[in-house]
Amino acid sequence: MQTWDRMAHRSALRLGPLLLLSLCASSTPVSLLRRLGEHLGQIQDSSSPSLSLGPGAVAFPKQGWLEQPLDPFNASDTRSFLQRYWVNDQHWTSQRGPVFLHLGGESSLRSGSVLRGHPTALAPAWGALVIGLEHRFYGLSVPAGGLDVAQLRFLSSRHALADVASARLALARLFNVSSSSPWICFGGSYAGSLAAWARLKFPHLIFASVASSAPVRATLDFSEYNEVRGSGRQVHAVLGGGLRPRGVSLPQCRAAASAAFAEVERRLHAGGATRSALRAELGACSPLDRAEDQAELLGALQALVGGAVQYDAQAGVPLSVRGLCGLLLEGRSNRSRSAPYHGLRRAVQVVMHSLGQRCLSFSRAETVAQLKVTDSQVSGVGDRQWLYQTCTEFGFYITCEGPRCPFSQVPALPSQLELCEQVFGLSASSVVQAVAQTNSYYGGQTPGATQVLFINGDTDPWHVLSITQASGPLESALLIPSASHCMDMAPDRPSDSPSLRLGRQSIFQQLQTWLRLAEESQVRSRA
Repeated sequence: MQTWDRMAHRSALRLGPLLLLSLCASSTPVSLLRRLGEHLGQIQDSSSPSLSLGPGAVAFPKQGWLEQPLDPFNASDTRSFLQRYWVNDQHWTSQRGPVFLHLGGESSLRSGSVLRGHPTALAPAWGALVIGLEHRFYGLSVPAGGLDVAQLRFLSSRHALADVASARLALARLFNVSSSSPWICFGGSYAGSLAAWARLKFPHLIFASVASSAPVRATLDFSEYNEVRGSGRQVHAVLGGGLRPRGVSLPQCRAAASAAFAEVERRLHAGGATRSALRAELGACSPLDRAEDQAELLGALQALVGGAVQYDAQAGVPLSVRGLCGLLLEGRSNRSRSAPYHGLRRAVQVVMHSLGQRCLSFSRAETVAQLKVTDSQVSGVGDRQWLYQTCTEFGFYITCEGPRCPFSQVPALPSQLELCEQVFGLSASSVVQAVAQTNSYYGGQTPGATQVLFINGDTDPWHVLSITQASGPLESALLIPSASHCMDMAPDRPSDSPSLRLGRQSIFQQLQTWLRLAEESQVRSRA
């Protein structure tokens, strides 16, 4: 294995279009949440500082490439691909110092991975080397040969973990890192699960892991997304997870959301001019005459509301819970039935403007056609790849069919499973089996990994799939009040809540404990 910096320019030219968003992109629930996440990452990266090397000298993190086996489980298969990594050695003071390895997930890993967040903020205290490793098949780390099903069989969390182990050994040689240096993995969301699993599966290579908002339990029907529990009290819907707008109760906001969705359904069912007006008001790219397209619209609107909660109060978020509730309740004084709907319409406009989209596609046929594209240069920002992983490993299909869900009661699970069949030829039974196998292989919410810190925010809908209580002295858990998805990983801001600041202090203290253990081990080995 070797680094190929000379390949960087050629790879960027070949795969650069992966990073571009269409102005009329698909707006399925999953893709909309993914685009919100990408948007926030880009905003936060743009505010990341460059590396200061002294008066008048500025440098950016180093980008490198590792040649990795396409099939690490078959020694006779000699095919390979280039995996991108980033390096920030500004704070690295000794070859015996720790290495903080930031794992990428289901999107491109940008230079900000080694410029902001946990690893970089903590690196100066211990003189750590910070490395970011992009996930195979995402960003610029896409193997040659396209994204057909035959190729995608090399895309899984197990393949990604094999890459982590291989990269850990190769990078240690490349940077002449001491064999006694502790390597600590960091990751958020799916990458947080990878960080925990890397410690679980390779404890001889990974000394410890920090797993933020890590959904370690795979689930087919993720109805719990809309039934978040926050601060030990039952929150009556996904809207209840955020900050309460001044003068507004959470039940009022929930009721307004229900009324808005009911009005959308009424206008859809009315047909004719009423439905045409709805299309124009919600910025739909095409007519909403087909039932499957109407279901796509309702699911996307649900994702818009869910995204406000999932990323609440984060830098660059188009719409916070406070802002969304304010829009939904803006016209409540006139007691108009359509007032909450008009607030929802304005919320859609805010998000569209923020994402730079002229219209939103709710066409199921267009969605399927886009997801079937196997050319990596025009396949979007990883939607096809992530759908494949949900179909073959995780599920994570957000549904709203229970009485406690305030949105439209759309049977989303059959639609999601049908997508696996339409795009990849995978049956519903195979998806069910794959989810069960994932939990069996990793242990679900009882993985048994040691020296892993699980961090979650209690307003993040995904925390119900993570670990929020320590199961023993060697597995730690931190639940931060009023924090949203991966919020602990974001750069510090003056507006950060006291609970978030306290949570970050707890992360520092846990790392201090681990690194003290590593140092004691180094001393014993030298004695």
